[in-house]
Amino acid sequence: MEEPKPGGLSQDAARGDFPPRVERLILATLVAVQFTSIVDFMILMPLGPQVLKALDIGTNHFGWLVSSYTFAAGIAGLLAATLLDRYDRKTVFVVLYIGFIIGTLCCGFASSFALLLAARIVTGAFGGILGGQAMAIVGDVFPPNRRGYATGAVMSGFAIASVIGVPAGIVIGNLYGWQAPFFVLAVLSLPLLGLAMWAMPSLKGHCHDQHASLLGHLRETLTLPNHIRAYALISVLTFGAFTVIPFISTYYVANAGVTEAQLPFIFIAGGLITLVGAPYLGKMADRYGKLSLFRLIVPISALMVLIITNLPSLGIIWAAAATSGLMLTNTGRMVAAMAMVTNSVEARQRGAFMSVNSSMQHLAGGFGTALGGMIVQGGAGQPFLHFEKVGYLAAGTSILGIWLAGRLRLLDGPQVPATISQSIAAAAEAQADAGEVFASLEANEPNPLDRNERAG
Repeated sequence: MEEPKPGGLSQDAARGDFPPRVERLILATLVAVQFTSIVDFMILMPLGPQVLKALDIGTNHFGWLVSSYTFAAGIAGLLAATLLDRYDRKTVFVVLYIGFIIGTLCCGFASSFALLLAARIVTGAFGGILGGQAMAIVGDVFPPNRRGYATGAVMSGFAIASVIGVPAGIVIGNLYGWQAPFFVLAVLSLPLLGLAMWAMPSLKGHCHDQHASLLGHLRETLTLPNHIRAYALISVLTFGAFTVIPFISTYYVANAGVTEAQLPFIFIAGGLITLVGAPYLGKMADRYGKLSLFRLIVPISALMVLIITNLPSLGIIWAAAATSGLMLTNTGRMVAAMAMVTNSVEARQRGAFMSVNSSMQHLAGGFGTALGGMIVQGGAGQPFLHFEKVGYLAAGTSILGIWLAGRLRLLDGPQVPATISQSIAAAAEAQADAGEVFASLEANEPNPLDRNERAG
């Protein structure tokens, strides 16, 4: 039977198995789009020292620039939760990516605080939903025995962005100005948009399976007591992290003896440590229990926050070590927390729950960044003040997370997802195989996914 072209797949074909070459092409497209989306979200934070000087603003204004993205993503996700499943996933994905590209391009052209704030709101509204839509496409395209690997591959976009995308963006920003990374991202996204329009099949199989009352389903998702406890746990962890993370680069340059040219190496070191250490944390979670690991690693994460927010002028080595420790422990606590949260919701509600949970996470991050920007003081060429107070707040919210995690009611039975070590291993394996996935697109080679099959 002749292999169908990706762009010509019918609705019926989209409901069944795809040819291996088409699966590889779809997966490569999703990974590449996820990479650009995450770099766009993260890149403004390490460019903080340049943005403060170029726009002549203080940390309070910069906090709003970062939080505006997450606020827009959270609100847009809530508003779209009842609508996205009513349309062809390809159409939704392409429209969202077009909006994301326009917002990114506007960020590059922004010449004032107000214009950049508006551009970040537009980018967040589209980019924040894009990641969830990518995971929905994975669920529609890949059968259960390959869905774990595909999910891990898409999730690896964050790790690739941390190790390659953000450091490269910092270098480009240092050489050509803070707007340059946004122009580069917009240019790189244009061919990916064309690839998505050609490679993505029409996915409408879910459209006929609508809830009788969309608002009723959303209300139930929002108000179930166990769901509320899960939202609270993830929101508290995200809130605390984002009171600190957006301001680390600015603090390092102003107070810790790090130059702007050295910032990429700090992010590379932290990303590599996280990639190596995360699989072991996943194994510990499976062996000793998610809650046990969470209770063990949260105090260490809180200690790393206190170290970073009180770090004296010791230079790049100590700054890189502290950042690596924080990134690794933050990853460990979120791995355990997300495993528990996913296991706290019934399968029939998981789609809407995860969409709302993502929105809550974005909103909590936005509030955290805004509050952090109000507490700290400083600007271009000025010392960074009161960062230690933000550290105490973040450490305290982490400890509160221990109590919230203990109150979460976990479910047992067939609705429980794959173990967290399998998910982390899938992400690490996808990172190693990313080059092979792209290289195989132009060659008639066996599907690299086939040798990674695992239970869904």
